[in-house]
Amino acid sequence: MSRGALQPSQQKLAEKLTILNDRGIGMLTRIYNIKKQGQVWKACGDPKAKPSYLIDKNLESAVKFIVRKFPAIETRNNNVNTMRDHVCELLNTIDACQVFFDITVNFDLTKNYLDLVVTYITLMMLLSRIEERKAIIGLYNYAHEMTHGSSDREYPRLGQMIVDYENPLKKMMEEFVPHGKSLQDALVSLQMVYPRRNLSADQWRNAQLLSLISAPSTMLNPAQSDTMPCEYLSLDTMEKWIVFGFILCHAALNTDPAALSLWKLALQSSSCLCLFRDEVFHIHKAAEDLFVNIRGYNKRVNDIRECKESALSHAGSMHRERRKFLRSALKELATVLADQPGLLGPKALFVFMALSFARDEIIWLLRHADNIQKKSTDDFIDKHIAELIFYMEELRAHVRKYGPVMQRYYVQYLSGFDAVVLNELVQNLSVCPEDESIIMSSFVNTMTSLSVKQVEDGEVFDFRGMRLDWFRLQAYTSVSKASLGLADHRELGKMMNTIIFHTKMADSLVEMLVETSDVSIFCFYSRAFEKMFQQCLELPSQSRYSISFPLLCTHFMSCTHELCPEERHHIGDRSLSLCNMFLDEMAKQARNLITDICTEQCTLSDQLLPKHCAKTISQAVNKKSKKQTGKKGEPEREKPGVESMRKNRLLVTNLDKLHTALSELCFSINYVPNMMVWEHTFTPREYLTSHLEIRFTKKIVPLSKCHNLLLTSVRAYMTVLQSIENYVQIDITRVFNNVLLQQTQHLDSHGEPTITSLYTNWYLETLLRQVSNGHIAYFPAMKAFVNLPTENELTFNAEEYSDISEMRSLSELLGPYGMKFLSESLMWHISSQVAELKKLVVDNVEVLTQMRTSFDKPDHMAALFKRLTSVDSVLKRMTIIGVILSFRSLAQEALRDVLSCHIPFLVSSVEDFKDHIPRETDMKVAMNVYELSSAAGLPCEIDPALVVALSSQKSENISPEEEYKIACLLMVFVAVSMPTLASNVMSQYSPAIEGHCNNIHCLAKAINQIAAALFTIHKGSIEDRLKEFLALASSSLLKIGQETDKSTTRNRESVYLLLDMVSESTPLLQDKTEHFIMVCNHILCSSVNFDSKF
Repeated sequence: MSRGALQPSQQKLAEKLTILNDRGIGMLTRIYNIKKQGQVWKACGDPKAKPSYLIDKNLESAVKFIVRKFPAIETRNNNVNTMRDHVCELLNTIDACQVFFDITVNFDLTKNYLDLVVTYITLMMLLSRIEERKAIIGLYNYAHEMTHGSSDREYPRLGQMIVDYENPLKKMMEEFVPHGKSLQDALVSLQMVYPRRNLSADQWRNAQLLSLISAPSTMLNPAQSDTMPCEYLSLDTMEKWIVFGFILCHAALNTDPAALSLWKLALQSSSCLCLFRDEVFHIHKAAEDLFVNIRGYNKRVNDIRECKESALSHAGSMHRERRKFLRSALKELATVLADQPGLLGPKALFVFMALSFARDEIIWLLRHADNIQKKSTDDFIDKHIAELIFYMEELRAHVRKYGPVMQRYYVQYLSGFDAVVLNELVQNLSVCPEDESIIMSSFVNTMTSLSVKQVEDGEVFDFRGMRLDWFRLQAYTSVSKASLGLADHRELGKMMNTIIFHTKMADSLVEMLVETSDVSIFCFYSRAFEKMFQQCLELPSQSRYSISFPLLCTHFMSCTHELCPEERHHIGDRSLSLCNMFLDEMAKQARNLITDICTEQCTLSDQLLPKHCAKTISQAVNKKSKKQTGKKGEPEREKPGVESMRKNRLLVTNLDKLHTALSELCFSINYVPNMMVWEHTFTPREYLTSHLEIRFTKKIVPLSKCHNLLLTSVRAYMTVLQSIENYVQIDITRVFNNVLLQQTQHLDSHGEPTITSLYTNWYLETLLRQVSNGHIAYFPAMKAFVNLPTENELTFNAEEYSDISEMRSLSELLGPYGMKFLSESLMWHISSQVAELKKLVVDNVEVLTQMRTSFDKPDHMAALFKRLTSVDSVLKRMTIIGVILSFRSLAQEALRDVLSCHIPFLVSSVEDFKDHIPRETDMKVAMNVYELSSAAGLPCEIDPALVVALSSQKSENISPEEEYKIACLLMVFVAVSMPTLASNVMSQYSPAIEGHCNNIHCLAKAINQIAAALFTIHKGSIEDRLKEFLALASSSLLKIGQETDKSTTRNRESVYLLLDMVSESTPLLQDKTEHFIMVCNHILCSSVNFDSKF
């Protein structure tokens, strides 16, 4: 095959263009990172992160000398020189081959040629922006010379290039003079594409652009165009081609009206262009500076100034209106495709056009908002940008989800239509050389062999070879004097461009999404990115689209390049941190809204509390009795439920607003179950769950007030949180379990105190301590602790924390685990009191031993009693134990009531099990049953918690026999000390409260429970020890009747009743010692003249 001296088939234009463009992007990536201070990515470009060798004071003079003597140096950026050489060589080859360029015919060839030119320009401009380039290159060269003994041989050329390209555009204007014809042809071919793409929003609207429902009859027809790949070509890319291209071949602006028209249109559309990532090029100033020094270019300079004014005045509003149109257009498109995904087949072109248009507008706004000083707030701050991004992401999701649908459609399209049409075109060619014929035939055969069964079988398609062959064929047929000239067979070129688009729909959907909708540039505008996100959250109507910001973080890794692998980790980390921050902020916002709703709901629930009905009842009673109360004109208190009465649908309460805002934000959180960012999976719902757990915990603990109020608040919170399941698919039961179960423990998972520990500490350190101080008494008739009148009033009402309803509420809050912890804490305090009592017994052991056997000798007992020490302390400590046990009895009863409501069958089974333990059962087995019963709140003859607490007091230095003796003598000490209670003014019995104001009635419970626990531990006879106690106590109390001193016997009757309480509350004596009790009562009653009140 003869193609003249220079055979295009041997020049490999397609391959070189592909490789050089890819390598150019890689070089740009490396140079960009060098410019951003260092080879390693520093927090998306920290200007303070300079390489250490440039800020080292010891090297400062050397660096200045190198820069002054430059060029005398070189570097590994040799790559730039090599790249430049290859680009120049390829451009010369293209000129020599007189390649024909037309974006509508040989799209791939023209696009890659223009991309190469712009990449080359960008590379040289970015290189010239590295401030320390001479110092870096110079230092490297001297290091090379010191290491290898000679300078790098490429140094002179690179050094000269750095000097020559101080003003890169000016230098390249001279350099591109020979390439002007080819470049002009390629650019002018855009006149059929760029003006059609650069239309106003009104023109788009009138044309019903991107609408699937504007013409229902043609909805199923495939979207067709003679310039398929041009339809979704980036507008930003075309503007870079035009601006940079015509700067280099500026002569065309004076000779070609089409070129001038394209140039002006591009200058009017933007004020700056993207060089690379966040590096921008200010068009008008740069162009004016270049043209002002060229003779005869005054008119062009005026054109630039006029276009600049037009861009500043109208570009912002034009792009704002475009974004407004695209929001509605993409919403319609996404909605229709979600309902009818089958339309993704015939209307795929619309999807990628929509994505490309939206991407261009977003990037335009991002670039201009960050770089243009004179701007209108309305034009450059778009609070609805999140909505546009959201619909972009929705379209991308449709493409990914329904990829097989599109694949199936286009496989049939390629085999059933494209192959037939292409075959006819090939057959009708007047001239078709052998090489071209072979390639074209392979296209037809490849498409003809396709079938739907391949799709159904999950076969992976790969048409990259076919597309590269077409690229090569474009190069072969676009040179001058080609046997088959593509310029003469435009229909073939347009048909093949359409076929290439169809092949991409079958095997390259992901790559197409990256090409048309990648917005990874946000990674380099992090401040603007975060600001947009905050604006989105602040606007309730936009918060439903806030998920688009975390989704954008999935794009970031697509901006990395294999020539700069070291930045991959830093960009990946950046994407992870931003995604995490966005999801965390969304969850926080939702949490705050839920908290506000909970607060409102708590207020409403509080209105329903019984305490608020007192005033209403009082008003009703007074109204019935015709009494006037209150001030005239006093406003009537609103009744609960008034807030639900609406006179007008337009009336919106604060609660309505909160629910609306929450539903919008929860839509966003619930939009995707999870997302992948740099091989990390993020689950938005888990962020919300985590924040709800933390906030629920923080809200419960500070609410530690009256149990009823806290329980009402917790229930209100739980009601609101349960309603969250209507908005987000989260397991709110898991939140309740995690939070409320942790609150039943001493500390939560973060080591913070829980309501269990707070309430336990409060009861022990506040309420029970005030009982010990005589400010509070236990009233058995009321089953509550009540404040006593004292000089210093307490800051709380004990009854509000200890009555039946409050204790039930406490049991609901703490649950069995929390109540068990409360019991254990109470028992620990009892064990400490018992330890002190044992010490007192040891101090009086000799006297008590004698008194134990002398209870029938009154005179001897009286003499021995006088030798006892710390009698009052014994009674006081036993009273404290009794008070604690009485409180625990209230707590256990409340727990039993609560569990009987929640698990009645289980509680009844436990109760039945406990009641039918045979007397002869082994004590270890019985204690296990008692422990189970106690956990259910059932009363036991022997308290297992008390047994465990007192068991831990066993001393290694004291023998078991001695321990048993001390336990026996303790009961003796209490029994012989009881008569002294009669002299206490506060020991008077009150029938109204069924107790004594100094809480000595609690001694009965203390005596029985301590005796049962101690003699269970020491394996003694509880019954015998209680008989002994009653004998000693009754004998001691008989003396009071014979006393004549009224101060000593002022409350003897009340103390007599105490002995009756001991006997009556002892289940272990009720069966076997009934006769003994009757005898004791007979002795007491015959010895005493009771007052009439008894």
